[in-house]
Order: sequence, then structure tokens, then C-alpha cells
Amino acid sequence: MDNNGLTVLSLFDGMSCGAIALREAGIKVRQYFASEIDKTAIRQTTHNFPETIQLGNVVNISASDLPPIDLLIGGSPCQGFSFAGKQMNFKDPRSVLFFEYVRILNEIRTYNPDVKFLLENVRMRTEYENVISEHLGLEPVAINSSLLSAQNRLRLYWTNILTSTTPHLFGETIRTDIPQPQDKGIYLRDVIETEADSRFYLTTKDIDKLVKQVAYDSDMTDPKIDYGFIDLFNNIDICGNGLSVQARGFCPEHWISRCKIRPSPEVKRFPMSAIQGSKTIQDCMSECDSTIVISGAIVSPQFGGGFRPILSGKAPCLLATSSNSAACLIINDDDIVLRRLTPKECSRLQTIPDWYEWICSEQQTYKLLGNGWTVDVIRHILQFL
Repeated sequence: MDNNGLTVLSLFDGMSCGAIALREAGIKVRQYFASEIDKTAIRQTTHNFPETIQLGNVVNISASDLPPIDLLIGGSPCQGFSFAGKQMNFKDPRSVLFFEYVRILNEIRTYNPDVKFLLENVRMRTEYENVISEHLGLEPVAINSSLLSAQNRLRLYWTNILTSTTPHLFGETIRTDIPQPQDKGIYLRDVIETEADSRFYLTTKDIDKLVKQVAYDSDMTDPKIDYGFIDLFNNIDICGNGLSVQARGFCPEHWISRCKIRPSPEVKRFPMSAIQGSKTIQDCMSECDSTIVISGAIVSPQFGGGFRPILSGKAPCLLATSSNSAACLIINDDDIVLRRLTPKECSRLQTIPDWYEWICSEQQTYKLLGNGWTVDVIRHILQFL
């Protein structure tokens, strides 16, 4: 590696979370090459990192046309692998771009066999994960962003920055050996804005839809808690029972805000009938006299509809459509309102530093954040370079 800094190639660069993490980690960069085709993402990167050299579409990149690369990073499109999607795996034209990452990595290795690399992707079926591991030559580490942020975002990271080797009968297994970061204990209540424009609050029409959706599913007797969400929150223990439906009436300390948050009078108050598992919220209201910020998700009708509170106090995983899903309840005494998370709050969930400037629309900001990395997780990994 050059004493003047790293030469970095970032594939599927997006809003350049990799460049943010390198700067935050204090790692000197000599040149930063980026492959990206989204015009908004390129504008964001050019504004914040004008020295970035944009290369365009990954399929047109040849490592032989570039100076020696010290660090290859990227998060190949994940739509074909995600449990939230159709799981077309490598048949999805976006997920097949992973093989472009492998191609370029192998091209770099012909002149720099010691090149460091980092690939990020979603949690996926074991058979898909094994294909990626086989091509990269090592197994990944799973890190949940909840350790370093207020967001539950479980991701897989393949990197040779730090590895361990286990010999066995048929050879050896190489694993990514990045240690788990120390839990900072950050919750949504810690990153919430005390004031938010009224446009972020649900309209009467929105709320009526949620009420109807929950009423349609009212034959369910248990609180409508999605165990697909719960498996991300297994470090929370409620009365010794873990995350179970016996959690009614429990008011975890991490729901309480340090400051009083009072929405403006014109904001529509939220009826309890639109909340899945509303008994928990009702009991919490009667037991607490401070502002309560409860994280949750606005759920589509096919999954029961309504607002689903998240008992961990963490925000749900941000998606490219987080303007429509990630939300929070704000409770003062018996007063309850519901709003979506603001772009600034979502930026904080991805641990984007304050110096990063946004020049795109709010909708594009949500999309870029949902497709981006949790910066502090990447910073944690890069510190072992």
C-alpha cells in the first residue's frame, strides 16, 4: 500500500458510504474510484467528494485500466437475495451483478494478490450465502447495525481485512474474523427530532386506512407482533420471558424520551384501534408520565396492516421506501400521535455524520439511505486495516 494513502475502488458506490467511513476512520485515501449509474447518487457523491473519479457501469470496468487497487469495496444489489423480496437469487438481473464484483476482484489479484476487499449483502438463504462464500474464498461475519445505531439492520460482511483459519479433514475453512462491535445502547428515542413538520404526520385518511386494516384482521386474539421482526431483537428480555406476547403492559426504559415532545395542535391524534398489540401501548400510557417514543413500522395490508410497535426500542431496518414504512408513536399522557421518520432521523439511523450535505429531494434521500450502509459498521471493519 502506498504511503500516500489507499487507492480504493468502490463498486455499486451509491451515496458513497464507503468514502464517508474511510474519512470517519481517519484512513488516508490517495484515489477513490466509484462505479455507480444512479444519477442522484452520483450528484450526492460529487457534491461531498468532488475528488471522486466516476467510472460508470460496473460491467464496463476493467482493472487493467486502473492504477493498482489497494482496497475493493461494494455492496452488490441484494433484491434477489432479500427475505423481503421475491428471492429470485442469482436469476435476478440485479443480484447477478455480484459476479461482476468477483470478476474485478480476480482481475486485481493478478497484479496485487494481497488486495483487501469488503463485500456487504443482506441476510439470505444458506445456499445463496454459500455460493458467495465459495467465490470469495471465505465465510462472512453477521453484524447488526443495532450495536452501533438505533436501527435493526442485520447484514453479512465478507472481508479479508481480518480472518481466521480452521483446519479440518478436507482442508481448511477461512472465516471473516471481524469482532462484534461494542453495543452503544442507542435507541430511536436518542435520535428523534423534537420538532417535525406536520407533513410527516399521518393524515386522517391514512389513519382511517390503518383502522380498517386492523379491524379486518380483528379475529386474531394475540397482539399482532411479527416474529419475522422479533428474531432481530433477541437480546431484549422482558420479565425473563424474552420477546413474547406476555409483554403486555411492560414499559421498557428505552422508550422514554429525555425531552418533552409535543406536536402542534393541528396534528391528527392517533386512535388506539389502529395499533397492532394496542394493549401494550395502552398500559404503557397509564404507567408513564414522560414523553414516550415507540418505534415501529406501518405495515402493508397483506401482513395485517396497522402500526406495529417494535418492543426493542430500535427502528426497523431502513428500506429504499422508508418514507412509507418506518414510523414512531409519540405519547404524552393520554395523547398519542403517529408520524413517519424524517430524512434527518433516517440519516442518523445510518450514522451519517452531520458534515455530509444533502442536495437531493426527500424521496431520493430516503432511497439512498435505504440502499446505503450503516457508516459506523463499515468504519468498525476498516479500523482493522
